[in-house]
Amino acid sequence: MRKLYWYISSYVRKHGWIFLGSIAIALLFFSFLLPLVNKKLALKKSTYIAIVGEYTLNDLPKPIKNQLSAGLTKIGTDLQAEPLLADRWVVEDDGKQYRFVLKKEVKWQDGQALKPEDIYYNFSDVQTISTPNEVIFTLPEAFSPFPVSVSEPIFKTEWQKKIFFPDKMKIIGIGQYKMLDYKLKGNNLSEFKIDGPDARYIYRFYLTENEAVNAFKKGEIDVLLNISNCYDLCDWSKLEMAKELAYDRYLAVFFNNTDPLLTKNVRQALSYILLKDYGNARAIGPINPNSWAYLQGGKDYGKDYDRAIERLMDDMPRNPLNFELTTSSNFIDEAEMMKKEWQDFSSFALEKCQVNKAIQDKNLCQNLDIKINIKISNFPDLANYQLLLIGQESSIDPDQYFMWHSSQPTNFTHYKNTRIDSLLEKGRKSLDFEERKTIYQEFQQFLLEDPPAIFLRYLDNYSIAR
Repeated sequence: MRKLYWYISSYVRKHGWIFLGSIAIALLFFSFLLPLVNKKLALKKSTYIAIVGEYTLNDLPKPIKNQLSAGLTKIGTDLQAEPLLADRWVVEDDGKQYRFVLKKEVKWQDGQALKPEDIYYNFSDVQTISTPNEVIFTLPEAFSPFPVSVSEPIFKTEWQKKIFFPDKMKIIGIGQYKMLDYKLKGNNLSEFKIDGPDARYIYRFYLTENEAVNAFKKGEIDVLLNISNCYDLCDWSKLEMAKELAYDRYLAVFFNNTDPLLTKNVRQALSYILLKDYGNARAIGPINPNSWAYLQGGKDYGKDYDRAIERLMDDMPRNPLNFELTTSSNFIDEAEMMKKEWQDFSSFALEKCQVNKAIQDKNLCQNLDIKINIKISNFPDLANYQLLLIGQESSIDPDQYFMWHSSQPTNFTHYKNTRIDSLLEKGRKSLDFEERKTIYQEFQQFLLEDPPAIFLRYLDNYSIAR
């Protein structure tokens, strides 16, 4: 025993610092490092989320873009642009140049500092110049909604090298949620994975809401995000369901204004016939009611048979009012209700026409016998319709140039009104806030007087989770 004691004492005297250091390292490892490693290795909770629509890596859906990154600006509660990645901006050259000063110490998800030369938006006809602290956009003409345009999140990309698999493009944003992986079906996304600090989000893509709902029923996904209807899931128990009005999306009957049957008087009459009892969800125009430019008290075309008859008899149709109403499966019930309302009005219209002494040719009265054929298509042809019942998204800025200006190919209603064209041209060039507000309120007033659509209601927005 004494000999063993000498050996141990001699070893401790000679190597004591190593012995003590080993104990300290072991304590540190088991007390701090091992739990940290275990936490990093622990499986994060994965949530599977449905997205409806076709998207690509270059055209990500809004929820994914907003989760992954941020823009130079953000949108405030009144839908005006506010600084985000930009500290401030200055408008120069009568609205043709925008100079954004970047905030300091902003970093990409890969740890690289955000530099002005990193800012890229795929704008056409816009020149972008970088200085050490600023990014400058030069436009071909004045465009007052431009600060809203740069609220779109920014990204950069790099290619990840794979040894046994094809190289993959990686999307890098700003913030703590990072792209982890994705799957493609052809050129379109079928799955997109995002890694967060404490959870993982796997987005799966479906062409229609019905497909997404069926996937939810099969247990393929956990969350249905931003769908227009709860379908039969409303009757399911133990589900978390949130419903809100999407004021940036509205339902309307759009007229094909190239159809000779759809005169201004007929369009107004068709609107007066319908009951629009939607309460707070009632939409009377294309501009978001939360917008600073929204017109309160605009013409709402409440149900009024007398006004409808007046409009029709003021310029009697020379051909029968036979229409095809195209809609998607989401709005079949509303389409059927409209058909009934329009056709029920016919007997009232025929009776009034027969006793109206101003109508000399009573044969024309038969033209007021409205007939509606409903066509169902989940992908309606915007170039081939008479009446189209679909949802439409409102722009953040009140600028409605692309939707209603007669020169635009995106004006699928083929609406032509010189006064509306003039107001839309002025509204997007004016830099004066009050002047823009006046212009867009006039725009709403005149658009409703010569309606290119029957504005019905704001769409419901359901989010459903297990």
